[in-house]
Amino acid sequence: MNPSTIQIIGAALFAIAVLHTFSTKFFERLAHSQPNHAGLWHLLGEVEAVFGFWAMVLVVFMFFLLGSHEAVTYVDTRNYTEPLFVFAIMVIAASKPILYLAAQLVRGIAALLPLNRQVAYLFTALSVVPLMGSFITEPAAMTLAALLLRDRFYAPGISNRLMYATLGTLFVNVSIGGTLTPFAAPPVLMVAAKWGFDMPFMLATFGWKAALAVLVNASVVTALFARELKSMSIPSNPTNGSAMPIWVVATHLVFLVGVVVFAHHAAMFMGLFLFFLGYTVAYSQYQDRLILKEGLMVAFFLAGLVVLGGMQAWWLQDVLKELSPTALYYGATALTAITDNAALTYLGSLVEGVNDEFKYALVAGAVTGGGLTVIANAPNPAGYAILKPFFSDGAISAGGLFIAAAPPTVVAILAFQLL
Repeated sequence: MNPSTIQIIGAALFAIAVLHTFSTKFFERLAHSQPNHAGLWHLLGEVEAVFGFWAMVLVVFMFFLLGSHEAVTYVDTRNYTEPLFVFAIMVIAASKPILYLAAQLVRGIAALLPLNRQVAYLFTALSVVPLMGSFITEPAAMTLAALLLRDRFYAPGISNRLMYATLGTLFVNVSIGGTLTPFAAPPVLMVAAKWGFDMPFMLATFGWKAALAVLVNASVVTALFARELKSMSIPSNPTNGSAMPIWVVATHLVFLVGVVVFAHHAAMFMGLFLFFLGYTVAYSQYQDRLILKEGLMVAFFLAGLVVLGGMQAWWLQDVLKELSPTALYYGATALTAITDNAALTYLGSLVEGVNDEFKYALVAGAVTGGGLTVIANAPNPAGYAILKPFFSDGAISAGGLFIAAAPPTVVAILAFQLL
């Protein structure tokens, strides 16, 4: 099928947006060197705004080339459930009582390990929390892990090498750590119902391999930077709060679980989220500032990816169905770096008559490459937004992230291909 003019434009704008995400640090530097237009450069330097900006450009093209009705219809028919879900779960997971509970859990597990306290804490945050993503969803796990790492390590100050190594490992571990169940990882969600991926199948086929890779990745990072970690002092109050009443924590957990249960039903989980906002106002003494701005920016990023991604089916689907299982695995790993892995598996699910090897290769490849870039996996922008202020110029180098995520990605490749 020959692509239409708007499909070609959509592919070109998608490529420009991908390149733009690799250039945000350049715009941040311009903001410092050219203060007269700092606002514009800061806007163009926000990764969370990149895909929303280029999605707007695509819609403008559609208005002029296809007419207002077709443009509005296209935007209206996109599925924005995932951006809305990530927004809601990110804000709730980052609330003070949930963060307090997560910190207590991580500290408790770390205390059981025969390691230095800082080493044990980092290992637990990079292993246990990403694996928890299989049950509380990957966006929630990413938010919790990023906040715990921020308060314990990034805010007090760590080396640039450790910041990138931790971030790359976190992104990869969250991407593969959500594969113990069929409902927590976005790329698995897209195919689970159609291909019959239930929990026993996920555990036997993906989960144990992913868990092993997660533990290896966390172990390597903590071993490599053990000397720096041991030299750090422990923050006196990393969760920014004293003891939290059990009923407050329980209430927040009910909201969190409710949003997870209704993750596919936007009207339901957004209704719960609005009740949650009202509750936090009523009991403001137990709250810190909700990360509404950060959550909205992440949702804007993902919504832009949905709009732009909808124009990529004409070439992505053809590429996927022509590959052998091994080539498909490595191709999916590479393609995930430049497109959302959930969109990739969704497009693959539209290919009819595929065998089990195709299904395994596509899903395994999609989650393997989920940590290489900020756009590779839906939860990544959440971690990016939380941790980026601590990097130089307030921006994370796309090249630095890719290099840092490459070694744990290789570990994931070995786990999914050799075990």
